[in-house]
Amino acid sequence: MLDSIRHDGVLELRLARPPVNALDPALARALRDAVQRAPASGARAIVLSGRPGLFSAGLDVPALLALDRTAMRAFWADFNGLMGAIGRSPLPVAAAIGGHSPAGGAVLALFCDWRVMADGPFRIGLNEVQVGLSVPDVIQFALRRLLGAHRAERLLVAGAMIEAMEAHRIGFVDELAAPDTVVAHALDWCHAHLALPPEAMAETRRLARADLHAALDAAQRTDDEAFLDRWFSHETQETLKALVARLRAKG
Repeated sequence: MLDSIRHDGVLELRLARPPVNALDPALARALRDAVQRAPASGARAIVLSGRPGLFSAGLDVPALLALDRTAMRAFWADFNGLMGAIGRSPLPVAAAIGGHSPAGGAVLALFCDWRVMADGPFRIGLNEVQVGLSVPDVIQFALRRLLGAHRAERLLVAGAMIEAMEAHRIGFVDELAAPDTVVAHALDWCHAHLALPPEAMAETRRLARADLHAALDAAQRTDDEAFLDRWFSHETQETLKALVARLRAKG
């Protein structure tokens, strides 16, 4: 489900939940806990990775559709905790995006410090609107922080998925690399930061990310019932069920 690989002072957390690294309750909790434990384990930076061709397909919709409101509330709390663990981590976090990264996969990458994506016909984006979901404010904030308000709005409202080259051009990802080298590039980025005077780097990073920390803090105080109302609405449930049916027909 989640592989932990040490590269000197860098901890690589590799999503390993076949077939598409979809985020179910167990994986969301495991990844959150691993990110939170990393400093105590002696790690000085983190790389999040997936498999070649696919970082994560996002939320495991079939599994989540089977949850009642209480269980879905618990999952959403865990997922918010995962975003917070990445966004507030005292360690630099790099995303090694080896391929497609829709929806929840893109969310994980957004809260990292830096993103390298596989160069090629791979897509990334927040396509929630296409499946009947609205994008929570903290996630919208993270995208606006990267791209600016107008460009973020256009992508969010359309639920757009964009190819790697365009993602790099607009700043959604910081670098492109050959698919089999994305982890190596992420490790290089981490090691370059670890070579800096550590206290100065850490304090400057903390100050630079203070706005993101504040947005995450505000999200923790937000009532999740609005999200749950949307999730269990007729429109969302029917759209998600139709999506699952199409995926099963393809498979």
